[in-house]
Amino acid sequence: MTSETAAPVPARSVKTRRIRFAYPAQSLAKHFVQGDLVMSHVVAVLSATFPEGEDFFVRSVRHYADQITDPELREQVKGFIGQEVTHGREHRALNDRLQEMGFPTHHVDRTVKKNLARADRTMPPLARLAMTAALEHYTAALGETLLSDARAQELLGTSEVREMLLWHALEESEHKAVAFDVYRAVGGSEQLRIRVMRMVTVGFLARTTFYTLLSLAGDRAAYNPVRLVRSLAGLRHSPFLAKEVRERIKAYNRPGFHPDDIDSTALLERWTAELFGAEGRLADHVH
Repeated sequence: MTSETAAPVPARSVKTRRIRFAYPAQSLAKHFVQGDLVMSHVVAVLSATFPEGEDFFVRSVRHYADQITDPELREQVKGFIGQEVTHGREHRALNDRLQEMGFPTHHVDRTVKKNLARADRTMPPLARLAMTAALEHYTAALGETLLSDARAQELLGTSEVREMLLWHALEESEHKAVAFDVYRAVGGSEQLRIRVMRMVTVGFLARTTFYTLLSLAGDRAAYNPVRLVRSLAGLRHSPFLAKEVRERIKAYNRPGFHPDDIDSTALLERWTAELFGAEGRLADHVH
C-alpha cells in the first residue's frame, strides 16, 4: 500500500507537552515499586532502555517524513517526534537518579545505544520502521494496562515515578498508531510487519530478562533467598503479565491488525482530564 492509495488517517490528538519531573535525593525508596524487589529492577531496566529506544523511533519515522502526503498523518508525526524526544529526556533524568541508587541504568543505556546503532547500519529503513511500530505496540499495551488496571497503579505507590509513568503511558496511547500508519503509508507489507514483530518479541523478552538479572546481581537484597523467591512468585499475579495483556500483544500478528482495533478513546479522555485538566495532578509540571 502506498501513500497515494492508503485510506485517510483519522484525526487524533498527539500533543507535545513541555513537562518536567524531579527526583530529589532520598525521594525514592530503593525498591520503589511498592517494595517489590524484582519489579523494581524490571521497571528500572525498562526506563534505562527508553532514551536510546525513543531516539531510534524518532530516526525511523523521520526517515520517511517527507514521503507522507496525508496532512493529518504529517501533523501526527510532528506530535509523535515531540512526545518521544520529551520521553527520552525525562527518562534520562530518572535514570540518573536510579544509577545513583545502585541500578545499572547507565550500563544498560550504553548497551542499547550500541545495539541500535548496529541496527541503523545493518537493517533497511523499512525494517527499522516495522521494528518501531512493533515496539510501539508493546509500549501502548503496557501503558494502557497501567492506565486501566488499578492494581498496576497501586504497584507504583505515590512517588514521582508513578506520575511520570502515567504521563508516559498516556502519550504512548495517544500516538500508538503513528509509526504503524507511517509504515502502511510508505508501502510496508503485512508479511514484513509480522515477521519483524516476532523477532522483536524474542529480543524484547530476552534482553529485558538478561538486564533484569544483571541488575539484580548488583543488589544485596537479591541474595536474600526468601525475599527473592517471594518476589519471583509474585510475578505470576502481575497485571502486566495477565492473559489479556499477552493476548493483546499477540493480536499484532493477525493479518489486517491496526492499533485502533483497541479503542482507547474513553481511557484517553479520563486520563487527559485527570492529569492535565484544570485540576489535573500534573498541571503544575507543564511549562
